[in-house]
Amino acid sequence: MFSAGEIESFSSQSRIANSNGLQNSALNVLPSSSTSSSGSSSRYENQKRRDWNTFGQYLKNHKPPLTLSKCSGAHVLEFLKYLDQFGKTKVHNPLCPFYGHPNPPAPCACPLRQAWGSLDALIGRLRAAFEENGGKPETNPFGARAVRLYLRDVRDLQSKARGISYEKKKRKHHHHHHPLLPPPPQRNIPAIPPPGASC
Repeated sequence: MFSAGEIESFSSQSRIANSNGLQNSALNVLPSSSTSSSGSSSRYENQKRRDWNTFGQYLKNHKPPLTLSKCSGAHVLEFLKYLDQFGKTKVHNPLCPFYGHPNPPAPCACPLRQAWGSLDALIGRLRAAFEENGGKPETNPFGARAVRLYLRDVRDLQSKARGISYEKKKRKHHHHHHPLLPPPPQRNIPAIPPPGASC
């Protein structure tokens, strides 16, 4: 489906991405040529274009070939599962003695998969590219409910299998402390003398 050079480029990018742990979510997932561009915005745009072209190639090579207008969330799921063969992230199965260990002390026979963060970032880029290329948000296959559920399941499975939390860090909200308002002024109300007291 892809050339040997594209596969090797993809594999090396996955290795780099997975060696960086959770910071890999913005790194490359699909085969790409190495480009040096200034600024993360142009790197993002370049990667998005490469991802879009690769997905288009996947549709052409699909049996039977698919057009973008016929592409559904189910085809996106097929694509994500296809990418797993190039994964470099060890995902332990529940019977593995290293299930739930973030740093296993020895190798095991568990499968290598694409890291959840890489897939999540990839879908974000493809979702944006679809709409930039004339697709309507309501028909975007990358935003399909099945794709969102699949990504959530992959996240949960990998989190448990690898003993890593994928919870989003809560941003600290800076509360603006307003200076305390002064207490309301006391009114001088004359005390009423008790009955029978002389004034």
